[in-house]
Parts: sequence; C-alpha cells; structure tokens
Amino acid sequence: MSIFKSMEISASALTAQRLRLDVISSNIANVDTTRTETGEPYRRKMVVFQEIKEMSDFRELLSNKINYDGAGVRVAAIVEDQRPLKVVYDPSHPDADENGYVRLPNVNIVEEMIDMISATRSYEANVTAINSAKSMINKALEIGKA
Repeated sequence: MSIFKSMEISASALTAQRLRLDVISSNIANVDTTRTETGEPYRRKMVVFQEIKEMSDFRELLSNKINYDGAGVRVAAIVEDQRPLKVVYDPSHPDADENGYVRLPNVNIVEEMIDMISATRSYEANVTAINSAKSMINKALEIGKA
C-alpha cells in the first residue's frame, strides 16, 4: 500500500465521521420534537458505515482469483432507530392524546454524547494518521537533500 493510499483511506474516514457528527447533532437538536412532517415524533437516526473495496489486480480478476483490498470507508445508509418511542403523561402538551400521554423521540442524550465522543476520537485518530503520513513524506524528501 502506498503512503498516498493510506492518506486517501484516512480522508474517507474523516468524511464519514463528519457526517456521523452531523447526524448526532441532528438527534440532539430534535430531542424534544414531538411532531415531524409525517406527524410522528422524531426518530433517532444512525449512520451505517461500509468498507470501500477495490480490485487489487486486473490479472487476478481474469484468472478468477478475485482479491479485494480495502480502500477506505463510506456511509452506506442513514437509518432510523426502531426502538420504541418514549411515552410520558403530560395532558397540557399540545401533542397529548385523549388520555394525556405524549409520545417523545427515542433519543437518549447520554447515548448521543457517547457517540459524539467516539466520532470525535475517530476523527482525531485519522487526522493524526494523515499528519504522520505527511511527516514521513517530508522526511523522505529531506533524505535527497543531504
């Protein structure tokens, strides 16, 4: 694997983690949203990652020995969490049903904060990997100067 390939892999991870942070932010922002465009409470969204694969050698493909090398990560989908919604008794709420119960989003702030910390750490790790690759490239260029 070339050093530039490792930078491409880390860059794909940065993009994926940035989108994950955007989705987490949306979940936190909608923690109290009891009515969306569909009339239902907001449902927590989750990001599904998928490995990007590429053919390593066309010759192997022709000889029916297909070998894939990983080439990064991408967002495969953003799915809604199907866990049950929270139900609280609040007859004064405008979205309360005839019995006084309100259905609230299935967003758990603690879970979102943990996911945010995880996404941030992953992002930082990939920035460090890119910076290390850049440092190695610079050191290699300095060898030719001496």
